[in-house]
Amino acid sequence: MSDSPIQKYNGPLLGSSGEHRAQSRFGTSQRALAFYRQQVFSELNDVMKKFIQEQEFVFIATADVQGAADSSFRAGPPGFVHILSPTCLAYPEFRGNGVMASVGNILENPQVGLMFIDFYKSTIGLHVNGEAKVVDHSDLAEMSGMTESVLQDFAVHDERQPECWILIDVKEAYIHCSKHIPLMEKKDKQRHWGTDDEHAKRGGFFQQRNRG
Repeated sequence: MSDSPIQKYNGPLLGSSGEHRAQSRFGTSQRALAFYRQQVFSELNDVMKKFIQEQEFVFIATADVQGAADSSFRAGPPGFVHILSPTCLAYPEFRGNGVMASVGNILENPQVGLMFIDFYKSTIGLHVNGEAKVVDHSDLAEMSGMTESVLQDFAVHDERQPECWILIDVKEAYIHCSKHIPLMEKKDKQRHWGTDDEHAKRGGFFQQRNRG
């Protein structure tokens, strides 16, 4: 078997060993190498920063120290994920169901993957992978990159104070192409930020009626 393009490439090699094995197995090494060279960035460029600032939600992937994975969802007004620098993001953790699965995973394993998707205009996705840490709300003012406007947004966010913040050291940022992302129409919905009202939360949606 001849060497793959990945094996012949002499530059810094991106991606995991598992990715490289899969590329060799399924014959995608050439395409993968082109993607690594052209599409994978070690920091956020201006177009990526503008894209993030326009998004109202993000999907978050974490795993505990054993590698058991979890995915979650965070939402807020446009710009709720703050860009502190081309290599640093921050987003708030508000009161939820109390499980704190994502925060708990990050305390064990800092590796995190964020997926921003614009379903309403561009139908483009943006992957942001990096290392995360949990920061107490009261400690934010001492963090580097905290401008006055950012601090004001941190101080009051929908009249709720975050329980903590997640700071992400960006390692990779790359596109998720548009071809399979559906174009959706945004509808008005009253969002009950931070409510404990069970009717508004619809927390029993998946529960069996006869569950003890």
